[in-house]
Amino acid sequence: MDIKKFNPAVDKKYLILLAGAMWCGVGVMLIGFAVSWLSHYSVKDQGIFFIAGFIAAMPIHHFGFLKLADKNLNRLMPLTEKKCIFSFITWKSYLIILVMVSLGITLRHSSIPKNYLSILYNGIGLGLFLSGLRYFRFFARLLSAKT
Repeated sequence: MDIKKFNPAVDKKYLILLAGAMWCGVGVMLIGFAVSWLSHYSVKDQGIFFIAGFIAAMPIHHFGFLKLADKNLNRLMPLTEKKCIFSFITWKSYLIILVMVSLGITLRHSSIPKNYLSILYNGIGLGLFLSGLRYFRFFARLLSAKT
């Protein structure tokens, strides 16, 4: 029996597209949490917390997630053969995601006021989203290079 026929292998452009979709999707989800938590506050308070989250997002994006995205793209771009669809991130990254999800669940159920937690969620969510756009730019380059 040939086990390779069960391997869901795809071209690197789809790995890059999937990575971008995941990063942006998780970013939107986190921003959605923050928006729902702030919906109970005045427009002025919402604005203050959104601005604080935006300010937090810039260094999170530039010094954190963008470097991770570039490292991942540098791993994916040289690929010449199809790889398993789950290899859009490394095994180590899957472990980091598990820790981050656990931390997020813990924070959401903690006694930290949601308006303050929204700063962190907006910062991380927007940082992820912006960094995820880098994947789409590389995906578009790969598509245009084929034509």
